[in-house]
This record gives sequence, C-alpha cells and structure tokens, in this order.
Amino acid sequence: MTETTRTQTAPTTGADPRSPEFRLAMDAWRRLRQDLLTDAFAYRPLPPRRTEGRLTRRLPGRLRRYAIWTPHAFVAAGALLVLLIGSAESSAGGGIQMLVTAVCTAGPVLLTLARPVGAFWLSLGATPVVAAFAPEWSDWPWTPASFAAHLIVLTVVAARTRPRTAAWTWLLTLLYSLLAEALLGGGRWGSNTVPFMFVTALALLVVTVWQVRRTAEREVTAQQTVTEHERSRRTLLEERTTIARELHDVVAHHMSVVCIQAEAAPYRVENPPEELARAFATIRENAVAALTELRRVLGVVRAEDYEAPDAPQPTLGDLDALLANVREAGLSVDKVLTGAVRELPPGVELSAYRIVQEALSNTLRHAPGADARVEVSYVLGGLGLRIVNGPVPGTSLVKPSPGAGHGITGMRERVSMLDGEMTAGATAEGGYEVAVYLPVPLVPPVPPTSEDGNGNGNGDGS
Repeated sequence: MTETTRTQTAPTTGADPRSPEFRLAMDAWRRLRQDLLTDAFAYRPLPPRRTEGRLTRRLPGRLRRYAIWTPHAFVAAGALLVLLIGSAESSAGGGIQMLVTAVCTAGPVLLTLARPVGAFWLSLGATPVVAAFAPEWSDWPWTPASFAAHLIVLTVVAARTRPRTAAWTWLLTLLYSLLAEALLGGGRWGSNTVPFMFVTALALLVVTVWQVRRTAEREVTAQQTVTEHERSRRTLLEERTTIARELHDVVAHHMSVVCIQAEAAPYRVENPPEELARAFATIRENAVAALTELRRVLGVVRAEDYEAPDAPQPTLGDLDALLANVREAGLSVDKVLTGAVRELPPGVELSAYRIVQEALSNTLRHAPGADARVEVSYVLGGLGLRIVNGPVPGTSLVKPSPGAGHGITGMRERVSMLDGEMTAGATAEGGYEVAVYLPVPLVPPVPPTSEDGNGNGNGDGS
C-alpha cells in the first residue's frame, strides 16, 4: 500500500518571517536595541584629550597638562549656557519653574560626561516636562532651553558613539517632535520642529564627518605602522636569505675541497696503513654527507632566478677594487689599515667586505658629495671596522635620498651572526659613522707532520 504525501503551500503574508521586509524590520530593531537600549545607562566616562594633537603639541608644558580636560570644559560651558537660557526663559514663572527647567535641561548635558546614551533618553523625556512649565507664547515643542540642551546632547552623543547611533537619536527626536505636535500641541503656536531638525541634522552631519575622518586617520596610521613593520621584517628576511646564499657558496666550496683532499690523501703516501685509508675514507664520506645536507637545507633559500656566482665570494683583499669603484662614482674615500694583516675565516672576510660595501653605498645615497674614510684594524682576537663620512656639503647638486634603515638592518644582521658588536649614528660634525667589531677566535698553528719526526715528510729519512 503506497501512501501519497501532499504538500500544501501556505499563502505568503506580509508577516512571513522569511520575507525580506520582515528580516529588514527585525534587523533594524536589533540594531536599535543594541545601540540605544542595551546598557543605555552604562558608565562610560569621557576620556581626557590626547596631547599628541597638532594644537596641543604647541602649547607650553603647564597648559598642555590642562588641555586634556578641554572636552569636559566644553560640555560644562554648554551646560552653563543652557542654564542661562533657561533662567531668562522662566524668570517670570517663579523659583519652581526655574529649578525644573535647570534640572531638566542642564542635567542631561552634564550626564553626557558619564552616560551619553542615558543622557539622550533623559533629555528626550525631560523635553515635555520643560514644555509644560513654559509660558503659552513659547515655541513648541522645543522651548529655547530644550532646544539648546537637546542640541548639545545630540552633538556630544554623536561624538562619543558611532554614526549609526547618531542616526537613531535623530530619527527618535524627529518621531517625538511629530507626536508632540500631533497629540500635545493644542493651543500652541509657533512650531519649531522643522528648524530644530534642520539644525540638529547639520550638527550631526558635521560631527559624523569629523568622526569618520578621525577614524580613517587612525586606521591609516595603524596600517602605515603595520606596513613599516612588515617592510622591516621582509627586509630582515631578505638580508638573512642573502647571507645564507653567500655562506652556502663559501662553505660548499670548502667542503668540496675537503672531499677532494680526503680522497686524494691516501695516494700521496706510499703503502699507507689500512687504518689511515679507512680514516680518510670516513672523512670523505662525512664531508660528502655534510655537503649534501648543506645543499638540501640551504638550497631552498635560492630564488628560481638565482644563479651561483662564477667568481669566489669577495674578501677584504678585494677592498681596493671596491674603493676604486666608488671613487669612479664620485665618492672621495680614503683607506687606513692598521695591525698585522692576516687571513681570517671566510665568513668574517665576506661579512666585513659586505659591511664596508653597504656603508659606502649608504654614503653615496644619503650623503652625496661628502668625503668618506674606511679604517680596517687587525687587532688581537678580532677585526675592527670603522666607516665614517662627513656632512653633506652645501654646494652639492645631488639631493640626498631618504633613508629607510634597510642597509643598517643588513649590517646588524651580519654582525649578530658573528657575535660581534656594532654602533651606527650621527657624528658631532654632522656626518655618519658605522663602527663594527667582529671577534675572531685565535687558532694555534698546526705543526707540520712527518713520518720520521724530522719534518721532511719523505718517510725514508733521506
């Protein structure tokens, strides 16, 4: 037996929860409740003004300390203005009328300092109370005191909340004005709803535009900070990649030499012992394995378009060629060499050369026309470098390029890799100085080995 299920479609009505109109209304109610009803009277004190503004930075120290309370002073001045307007309006009505007008108008204005959304509701609810005590000839529904008070409240609330909240407050104020005219305006004349709503809309528009602009400036500043941080981080990674490439070439060259010498060593000795042959074979196997792992690990830092240099990596012996090159570019540079020149580890030689190269490049870019001086000091336990340039001459036709600090970052990375020390900064004469110390461990010389102990290495004593 087969059962047939018939589906009946209910007619679509205007209150269908699935209709776009219903969803739009519910979304609007949810936003209104979020902005103006949820925690409406929550304590939200007005924060002091920051002193990093364009105007506050120019104030003296004592005035700058008091400038942080400028927003609170403006709100207090607005409350005082409302009090004066209310006193003039209710001067003929007696003390009770003046007291009610003062509390119902100046109170919400002062409340914006601590509870802005609650101050809006209090101001809106106090408006008909003030109107009830107002004389018959007064404007309706906004008396002069209520006009000024609610305008200040709307402006402060708009400045302290987001633009959507400002729009809700304006719409609710418009709704109250229309209902007050329709239901409570009997016997009144001189409705001021239109001018009041126009003035408040203009004030809220100005505050909203200012608030959006300030938010955009903060976002741009934050984005620039993040971008600069990312740029510095990318520069650091690129410099580390360059260092890894160069060291890969240097270490791979020396490991290849070790492999070749370990393979050829047994053939240089006539009838070498079996233990010696096995030792050299083990050395070669380990060197080949290390070279393979080195190429596998450090080879990943090479870009797809990277080509290994044909010539060996530069050393301090190539400084003269570097100085000649920068002299052709228009830089007057002198070289001072102190200490006993000796061969240093390849990594130290390469890093020292690159540091001098980058320092001279910075001089060409940022101090065109200035003289430079390169000092290389072979000291006990390390190598000292000092690259200093003078101030930019006033007669120079080439403008200095703005510096981003990327060259200094690369130098510091190389020095840090070698556990060295580096200082960089402006000199008293207006130039710039880079001072570097690279430690080099002292390795005692290896005495020559021989088979017969007399150092001739021939093995037969002849």
